[in-house]
Amino acid sequence: MRSILCFGDSNTWGFTPGTGERYPRSVRWPGLLQAALGDTAHVIEEGLCGRTTVFGDPHIEIRNGKRALPYCLETHKPLDTVILMLGTNDCMHKHSATPFDIARGMSVLVEMTRASGVNDILVIAPAPITKLTAFAEPFEGGREKSQLLAERYAAMAAQFGVAFLDAGSVVRSSDLDGFHLDANAHRTLAASIERAIVKR
Repeated sequence: MRSILCFGDSNTWGFTPGTGERYPRSVRWPGLLQAALGDTAHVIEEGLCGRTTVFGDPHIEIRNGKRALPYCLETHKPLDTVILMLGTNDCMHKHSATPFDIARGMSVLVEMTRASGVNDILVIAPAPITKLTAFAEPFEGGREKSQLLAERYAAMAAQFGVAFLDAGSVVRSSDLDGFHLDANAHRTLAASIERAIVKR
């Protein structure tokens, strides 16, 4: 049985746009991926709202993906595949990170995953921010940054020889909050991820 770790932020956790509640597992993309793969795989959800690639949050320190990933990699050993989907929260104004910086942050997670013994890695660029709603102030300038992440991530993935998927090419963030995926987008993303990992 293939063991697959899904490491991400609120869109992996299953944040419902407009309400802030959590979608049930049957609606979240990792749960849909599990349903599609059936008994051939064990899909592990490791999503956390607000998680970044490598940037610290003085208010909630556990949001730093660089600090959390090693524990996840060790806890769920042995792993066959790791899916990394982060970057939206890195676009927050307080991190002062450029799209290049954010891609560098993702590359750190790729290197950490490889160092743990996992070579089958899928990097996903999150769907761009569509508009700034209640989150406008913390994400000042973030929409423009998010629109460049796919290009930067694709170049990084090619450099490191890992698989890449641009979520923005198949889904769109909900206009209810500008950040999160609706149920249909979770379904579409899960199908795209399944195709990306099964063909390898």
